[in-house]
Amino acid sequence: MNFEIKEEFYVDGQPIKLISGAVHYFRIAPTHWRQTLQNLQAMGCNCVETYVPWNLHEPEKGTFDFTGIADVTKFLDIAEELGLYIIVRPSPYICAEWDFGGLPAWLLTDPSMRIRSQHPGYLQAVKEYYQVLLPKLAPYQVTRGGNLLLVQVENEYGSYGEDKTYLKFLVAELQRYFDVPLVTSDGGWAEVLEAGTLPQEGILATANFGSDANENFKWLQNYQEKNGLKEPYMCMEFWDGWFNSWGKPIIRRDPQETAEEVRQVLKKGSINFYMFQGGTNFGFYNGCSDAGATNEPQITSYDYDAPLTEWGMPTEKYFAIQKVIQEEVPTAKTSKPVYPKTTYLGSYAVKESVSLFSVLEEISEPIINDYTLPMEKIGQNLGYTLYRSQLLNKRHIAKMKVVDGLDRVQFFMNQQLIATQYQAELGQEFSCDLTQEKNELSLLVENMGRNNYGPKLVADSQRKGIRSGVMEDIHYISDWEHYPLELRPEQLAKIDFTKETIAKTPSFYKIELLLEEVGNTFLDCSTFGKGVVFVNGENMGRYWQEGPTHSLFIPDFFWKKGINEVIIFETEGVPIHEIHFSETPIMA
Repeated sequence: MNFEIKEEFYVDGQPIKLISGAVHYFRIAPTHWRQTLQNLQAMGCNCVETYVPWNLHEPEKGTFDFTGIADVTKFLDIAEELGLYIIVRPSPYICAEWDFGGLPAWLLTDPSMRIRSQHPGYLQAVKEYYQVLLPKLAPYQVTRGGNLLLVQVENEYGSYGEDKTYLKFLVAELQRYFDVPLVTSDGGWAEVLEAGTLPQEGILATANFGSDANENFKWLQNYQEKNGLKEPYMCMEFWDGWFNSWGKPIIRRDPQETAEEVRQVLKKGSINFYMFQGGTNFGFYNGCSDAGATNEPQITSYDYDAPLTEWGMPTEKYFAIQKVIQEEVPTAKTSKPVYPKTTYLGSYAVKESVSLFSVLEEISEPIINDYTLPMEKIGQNLGYTLYRSQLLNKRHIAKMKVVDGLDRVQFFMNQQLIATQYQAELGQEFSCDLTQEKNELSLLVENMGRNNYGPKLVADSQRKGIRSGVMEDIHYISDWEHYPLELRPEQLAKIDFTKETIAKTPSFYKIELLLEEVGNTFLDCSTFGKGVVFVNGENMGRYWQEGPTHSLFIPDFFWKKGINEVIIFETEGVPIHEIHFSETPIMA
């Protein structure tokens, strides 16, 4: 197969319109990949696009993971088996409403770090990551008998910087492994196209937008004319829905309006639906939106109001878009989609529970320092950190506050909750009483997700935990123990559920399920407070009473026939006596 870019895209000498859909393998269970891609084809698409999240594949410096949900080559194998063309976006930064835009948090251990720049430590880290990742992707190129047509250099870089030297570095690194065309994707207006593109390097520029194709492609036309180019128009991200944040209503987009906007794109050029199926932010990988003075962490469901739901169900929007594709691209092949199955797994009593304070020293080894350290400085990337110090003498403290803490802090004195602070409250002074001669001050700090887009992406604002300290009156409190709580399987395995349950404290709850068959299901979290759920040691994501969702999707991939273990870490002191599953999601 031969692929060329002239005034149009050409495959084996024939002009072709790329009709693509974004599918993030890392947000969808591997047992669902084939069905998702089959439904992509059934809607009329001939191509699949995916990001590659650096922080998932290199969670620790020099430690790589390409197994399970991170098995990108298995995902690409299925796409090729089905005959889909492939677009891969392995740029170091992906945005994607993903923690730190896909950048690994261990970059933040360098106090001078400047991401997406010429910073030597950043460039070296990218180079070393690419040396492992790109040889896995290169065999899929159309020039080597595969279906990979396009590879992205950087992601919406014109919305962040204008460093052409950095972009050229990425081009050079990619061209060590790829000889298929490279692309950039930016917003559809002059300033970002100017800042984020490399026309003199022969890099195809594409635009991202969700409406008004004529206006956005006009900017792309102006860009091409200015640089003496005649290239196909492509919307690399057609935003057919939107993501959601905690405490806000679910965002919906009218199916018919969406489909008519798709029609306008197809009349002018090629399209990549962002998203085709959104999936789930498993683990602690959700991103966070910059809301100015505050931040808005995204919810666990990445449903995105896409043509397929979070669990893969075709929607009204799916069929509306399919109809438009049939009308505008008569050569597109469409068919009936495949429907996923969900199941009710029953209700189960919680028989074991234990307070975090009872098992803290067993599951986490403290890092001791005279002042508080941010999460990254203690070798932790995600999750929670518990800070602990001792205060002497019975007395009244008129003023206490945390300085420069992120993101949500619960204050405990002698294992009793005295304050919770988040967003605008964080850093406010409060008073408390010391009732013993020696008092234990504990602060449970939750990293709720790093920014994935905007000016706060710079390293200084991305470090989590208590970055400056905790003050009594006008002085900083000294002598701290730091307990990392990333809650990986090996840490969960150390929890001793025979120890004390302390009411109204952060606690672990354990349930065992005997399953004769596995299935896709939803865990009802509507009576819980705030926390995370683990199935057989794997983190299913966060829940929170704030909504707008009150359940967690748990695919068949994470269950097994026989005994299954569910562990809930509930931070708000809400007692959990039983759990219930559902065939459908539970919304606010």
